[in-house]
Amino acid sequence: MEIQGLQKMTLLDYPGKVACTVFLGGCDFRCPFCHNGELVLSPAPAEMNQEELLAFLKKRQGLLDGVCITGGEPLLRPDLPQLLEAVKALGYPVKLDTNGSHPRALVDLVERKLVDYVAMDVKNSPERYPETVGVPGLDVGPIRESVGFLLEGLVDYEFRTTVVQELHDEDSFRAIGSWLSGAKRYFLQSFVDRDTVIREGLHPWDRDHLQGFAALVRPWVPSVELRGVD
Repeated sequence: MEIQGLQKMTLLDYPGKVACTVFLGGCDFRCPFCHNGELVLSPAPAEMNQEELLAFLKKRQGLLDGVCITGGEPLLRPDLPQLLEAVKALGYPVKLDTNGSHPRALVDLVERKLVDYVAMDVKNSPERYPETVGVPGLDVGPIRESVGFLLEGLVDYEFRTTVVQELHDEDSFRAIGSWLSGAKRYFLQSFVDRDTVIREGLHPWDRDHLQGFAALVRPWVPSVELRGVD
């Protein structure tokens, strides 16, 4: 498997663990606020292969206690299960970041106990999904299926939304709250503008607005927190 990047240590990506983060290129969405444009629009050349990653993980046994798999959209990779089997064989818990567009692949990994924690991006209310992910006419059915599966609680999980002024408002979060009713935890992440963002001219909401949005969700999801807010 080609691997587009490796962050050798992170204290932020995997809750409660010292982890590394593996970046896989390719995505089926074109979210205008995505800060990994180089992994989405034209995946960067491979930085390493699977054998090199596993060699790194063997050396870090006892120092790292988790591996994050992110993208892009990792579930697009047909050989992802084989990679995760090898990572799990080294004793590492695995966190998977996903946009939820491939529920069957997600269910398969969970049932095979190849992932221990799932962070699913909930981009917006179902009605505004096509606009928010940059895919006109998108069928939101698979996204709903992934949300429903995670709500069953068969694997530890979180939902999260990157909040952008041009795409999110109070109605967005009323709808998201109702949709995610009963969820274990939900995070609102402040949009951060970078050179690698797919579309220019987007803006974050300030802390007060984000706290207001969080309050709208809490009647359905009591555990709502902010991330990336100064």
